[in-house]
Amino acid sequence: MVDYSKLPKRNIIVIDMKSFYATCECVERNLDPFKTSLVVAEPGRNGAITLAVTPYMKSLGVASRSRIYEIPKRIKYQTVPPRMGLYVEYSKKVVSIYLDFVSKEDLHVYSIDECFLDVTDYLKLYHLTDYELAKKIMDTIKKKTGLISTAGIGPNMLIAKVAMDVEAKHTKDNIAKWSYEDIPNKFFPITPLKEFWGIGNRMQRNLNAMGINTIGDLAAYDIRKLKTKFGIMGEELWNHANGIDLARIADFNENPKDKSYGHSQVLFKDYNEDNIGIIIKEMVEVLGFRLRRHHKKCNVIGFGIGYSKVYGGGFYHSRRLSASTADEEVITSICLSMFQKFYEDYPIRKVSISLGGLEDNNTEQLNLFESYDDKIKKDNIKNTIDEIKNKYGKNSIIKASNLLKDSTMIERNKKLGGHRE
Repeated sequence: MVDYSKLPKRNIIVIDMKSFYATCECVERNLDPFKTSLVVAEPGRNGAITLAVTPYMKSLGVASRSRIYEIPKRIKYQTVPPRMGLYVEYSKKVVSIYLDFVSKEDLHVYSIDECFLDVTDYLKLYHLTDYELAKKIMDTIKKKTGLISTAGIGPNMLIAKVAMDVEAKHTKDNIAKWSYEDIPNKFFPITPLKEFWGIGNRMQRNLNAMGINTIGDLAAYDIRKLKTKFGIMGEELWNHANGIDLARIADFNENPKDKSYGHSQVLFKDYNEDNIGIIIKEMVEVLGFRLRRHHKKCNVIGFGIGYSKVYGGGFYHSRRLSASTADEEVITSICLSMFQKFYEDYPIRKVSISLGGLEDNNTEQLNLFESYDDKIKKDNIKNTIDEIKNKYGKNSIIKASNLLKDSTMIERNKKLGGHRE
């Protein structure tokens, strides 16, 4: 049983611009997005994916990320090409409005159309509740930009986000406020699992196979079994299912000047969720080698994906750890969890990973799932492998997975700076 009285209680607001791209296009054309049939997509391509549709189109049953040919023939609509420069300008205007209410240290820009605000220290200043402040900010956005928004409010970032995703769009003011007390009645019934922040289709299939069909099932599951099956991500799943999120917006805004290690790879063919895991593991292996060579560990992990040119775009997000690490398994698990959270099912052509917040690796924080002797044994094996590779070449010792057709490790080991040695 979780003792919520010991968990932090902040006043977090997350605000999302509704049908952002499509609404920007409507504002530019002086159209009402609630009465206009408009689709943002590459024109002239029946198989193109709609990047956004107006709220009116959604009311007719058209999903935001559907193919043009999937839109019912009975619906008459106009298609406009995407204008990313325009959307970025609108996003900047919205962010500037947020900064009229809070300082940049209390604002986290989550994506082009979504931001988190920690308003805990501002409520007395404005003589407003968090709900009233959220409404004031949203009204200001509508007045100054014409954009419409939804908001979630909670004691941490997770609860605020889930409140927005699940309930806000069904309320009168497009605002939903949840507390720790709401978790049994509002968190636990959520199903299918992919409706919950951070659980994608693939993870849903894995959890369903274990008999976990609701967030309540996940919250009640043995955390040790989840940890055994999914590694550190299993522990995170359990925490989130129980509404536990210790991250603070201030954590995301620290700008350490310390050195970081990065690695990116442009892929020679399209990859997807079925085979990208081997690339991620191999890239982490390269970064792990660099950490050990310089006796460092990291507490910030950045992970990004670039999609095929046909689709464009991608994502890049970072996560601050509760404890620094140089463990490749932990780093890989976190990268995979970010992949499963943000991947949009498009062909992948680029992967980027960075390790920041570096510090000397002269102390070790153990966990309940690994003994000190096992940790020392694993480190000795890694160090021995490093010595052999340094002496006889990077391909002198390889894993069986490096022989798989989707692996790029052996070929990359033959190159220096991206070119053949």
